[in-house]
Amino acid sequence: MRVVIIGGGYVGLVSGTCLAALGADVTVVENNPARFDMLCAGKMPVYEPGLEELSAKMRGTRRLNFVSHVSAAPAADIICIAVGTPARHGDGHADLSHVFAAVEQAAQHLQQPAIFMTKSTVPVGTGRRIAALLAELRPELAVHVASNPEFLREGAAIGDFMRPDRIIIGTDDPHAAGMLARIYAPLIKAGVPLLQTSLEGAELIKYAANGFLAMKIAFVNEMADLCERIGADIAEVARGIGMDTRIGQQFLQAGPGFGGSCFPKDTLALMRIAQDAGAPSRLIETVVSVNDTRKSAMASRVIAACGNAVRGKRIAVLGLTFKANTDDIRESPAMSLVQRLMDEGAHVQVFDPAGMRHARFQLSSGVKFHNSAMDALQGAHAAVFATEWEELSLVTPAQLQSTMAGRVVVDLRNMLEQDAFVRSGFAYHGIGRPSQPLSHDPKSVSISSAQIRLTA
Repeated sequence: MRVVIIGGGYVGLVSGTCLAALGADVTVVENNPARFDMLCAGKMPVYEPGLEELSAKMRGTRRLNFVSHVSAAPAADIICIAVGTPARHGDGHADLSHVFAAVEQAAQHLQQPAIFMTKSTVPVGTGRRIAALLAELRPELAVHVASNPEFLREGAAIGDFMRPDRIIIGTDDPHAAGMLARIYAPLIKAGVPLLQTSLEGAELIKYAANGFLAMKIAFVNEMADLCERIGADIAEVARGIGMDTRIGQQFLQAGPGFGGSCFPKDTLALMRIAQDAGAPSRLIETVVSVNDTRKSAMASRVIAACGNAVRGKRIAVLGLTFKANTDDIRESPAMSLVQRLMDEGAHVQVFDPAGMRHARFQLSSGVKFHNSAMDALQGAHAAVFATEWEELSLVTPAQLQSTMAGRVVVDLRNMLEQDAFVRSGFAYHGIGRPSQPLSHDPKSVSISSAQIRLTA
């Protein structure tokens, strides 16, 4: 099976590499010269654990190749659109200009009947518009359109692709459905469920899934705020509700709000899709509002922890990416936090294991970048843990005592051991946690029936 993927970004590279690993012959088209040069040199322009190694292995098998223009791509059975669909400035609708530009370019060089498959997250109705455009541009060829949304988590994308919860194929054409099922045959044989839907169904599934997960995050963050007011611990509350199999533990980690390349733009786009369809989603509208408010409130938490004033103080912010195991700083709560602290007159010192290169282009010139967490903490009056990198979670009170000038710790991910820092004299501020260490073990306890006394 010959697959051409237009777009050498995050989705295109992960999808192309993994499809090659499943046995397809894949060519990825990347027209950005700098990114293309990196790919040809065996370097990934995006950070994703294991991607560079797997890509090198697939290139060695000759099942994965890179070209700079679709005209250089070989004839394909499937043309996959994996370009960006960012939120459009001004109204929040998904910007589809890159999608239709890719379709037009591919149509010009189409050599045989093919299937156009959208991996990009696109609004409901986009597939029909692509089909109409292809019928106009190449009426002499049998070209089918399908939607095959991705559900990749940054930092765990290869595992998500190779061991997915489900495969969604949206198309009305049996031939297209059969062709797409063939490229996923190894996964389907291994027991991965395949759901075939209409084009519209597949397009909405992607948005609805991201909207629901974002809603879980917004909900647990609101519960965290409630916990702080009543003296409960959000870790216990989240664990308690997550033990219900109807709810589950995932996406119930309280924090500074969601960011990244998907949830912010997809919730906004879903809100606009629903409004345009005359069926507004009040829940999603509220999720967007709650998350925006939460991200902007994180700096206020830090300022309050520092005695309501940070002017002239050194603040170390550890972690800049929107989550661990990625270099993605888009819509990251940490980035807006740093900027607000700078605006308030703080001297901000930052470190991130992977996101420094991108952050340098976005943050103001006054921010000081450091090569390690310990360097960033040097002389700091307060330390803010903003991203849940494993190496940052291993920082100890003793290390902070030997480097910091102050004793304020703001843990926006609840990644540190609160009791240890409080015992060491730090003013510890977490999310949804009591201000004092717990007097009991919060871990669940198994109780046998013999230990339970029943009284009349």
